Amino acid sequence: MITFFKTENNRLEQLDTIAEGCWVNVVSPDEKEISYLVDTLKLDNGFVRSSLDEEETSRIESEDDQTLVIIDVPVAEKQSENTILYTTMPIGIIIADKVIYTISLKENAVLSEFAGNMVKNVQTHLRTRFLFTLLLRIATRYLQYLKQIDKISHLMEQQLHKSMKNKELIQLLGLEKSLVYFSTSLKANDITLEKILRGRFLKLYDDDKELLEDVLIEIKQAIEMSSIYSDVLSGMMDAFASIISNNLNIVMKVLTSITIVMAIPSIISGFYGMNVTGLPLTNLWWFPIVLSVVAMVVVGFILVKKKLF
Repeated sequence: MITFFKTENNRLEQLDTIAEGCWVNVVSPDEKEISYLVDTLKLDNGFVRSSLDEEETSRIESEDDQTLVIIDVPVAEKQSENTILYTTMPIGIIIADKVIYTISLKENAVLSEFAGNMVKNVQTHLRTRFLFTLLLRIATRYLQYLKQIDKISHLMEQQLHKSMKNKELIQLLGLEKSLVYFSTSLKANDITLEKILRGRFLKLYDDDKELLEDVLIEIKQAIEMSSIYSDVLSGMMDAFASIISNNLNIVMKVLTSITIVMAIPSIISGFYGMNVTGLPLTNLWWFPIVLSVVAMVVVGFILVKKKLF
């Protein structure tokens, strides 16, 4: 799908066709739309294909009069009623002559906010400013999702205090995986932004440079938060694994103690039932029962004193 937007009266308006100073948003294009981008709009075929490669890492490069910026965007996907998977996906931003393009494999919240006029002061004719505004929104989205991950991990921790179930541990493992995705993508984005800041690929004005520096601050903060949350989550997983192992040891210890105590009547009745000579009070039928009870009480008392029961 290809849509066209242009800022008019400080508001993004959707157009029917491409125009000078507009933003072209391309989402999950088919081959016909890709041909339109390459053949009619004269976009570099390699830039378009790279933007649609889900394995592409963040980078920037220029070819003739076009500049490609690939940036990783955070994505939250609802897996089930209580499970959210956080991943990243690349989007390509192509700065061409008097037009800026965004190309992505699927819809994402950041571009939807731009298209829905939820972002203020968007000027499509200022292509570099538009790029940095988009990057700032992406960095803010990372921070927002990281805070959500932190809240979910705290909720999982409280649930694990009440019950040690595999479901909660699997959810924590999923959050830990999400943090690895975020950390990897954020570091790649940081390298790309540092290259842009040097001014080799894009001409930077003073206001644009300040905005880019704000983006870098947000990205570095997100990298730090991701690292901290990952360490905390990893420590939590190790702690709960130790707790589960310790609980299993306690259960096995109690069951072993019960087995020892319950085996006493069988041993005593076995001796008296085999007509072993020399046993005391063999003529009293109730004596083995009393002896078993007394032995069980004594052994149980010893196990309790040794904290084995």
